[in-house]
Amino acid sequence: MNHNNTYFLSLVPKTAKILGCIFMGATMLLWPQPVDAAQPYGQKLCKEPGYSCVTVVRGQTWVSLFPDKYKREIVQRLNRMGTPLYKGMRIAVPINLPQADLLSISPFPATITPPSHKTIIVDPNKLAFAAYGVNGDLVHWGPISAGQNYCSDVKRRCHTITGTYSIYTKQGAGCKSKKFPLGKGGAPMPYCMFFHKGFALHGSPTVPGYNASHGCVRLYKDDAKWLNTQFVQNGTRVIIRPY
Repeated sequence: MNHNNTYFLSLVPKTAKILGCIFMGATMLLWPQPVDAAQPYGQKLCKEPGYSCVTVVRGQTWVSLFPDKYKREIVQRLNRMGTPLYKGMRIAVPINLPQADLLSISPFPATITPPSHKTIIVDPNKLAFAAYGVNGDLVHWGPISAGQNYCSDVKRRCHTITGTYSIYTKQGAGCKSKKFPLGKGGAPMPYCMFFHKGFALHGSPTVPGYNASHGCVRLYKDDAKWLNTQFVQNGTRVIIRPY
């Protein structure tokens, strides 16, 4: 609640205050607030068995904390983050990090019932995607950032559309948005893969550990490049799970 609302409520009777609070509470339930950013994904793992959490102090970076490139990648993917660290951030680390590998921390099963097409599953809750071959084996997985609860520039919810779709076109490293920023477009969307109208999978430097996009699915640029050049064809199935 902002200061203006607090001042207004101080001028009305107590009964009205109660009714106002009830109304505002109901509104928050019907229209969830953009709280994704309040708790990056890794922090949710801090109380889970098998993980410990590190609180970042001033000057620490991914490289200084995890000098080994492969171990660093494991921790970054576990936390669904490709963005820099900042003071006070808490990141989850597997207790068995020396023995961990990317497959062991995958939030998806290693095999599924063989699909009729190559299939990409996107889970906005797990903040991750999985690529499955036609034999049902997990080929690759990685962090994502899907559409956020509310976008202030368009003044509405901007969740990624859910359901089952197919890739119908893709572009290379120079792909750009025709809509954002509003009024001029041009936002980089490297290795974009469109699956429904303006919704696409694409690379981004901003995969921050929570859902933060306007509706597209952000991927690590390397993951987007691999999907675009090594895995995706027109007709590749894309399943966006519900929030």
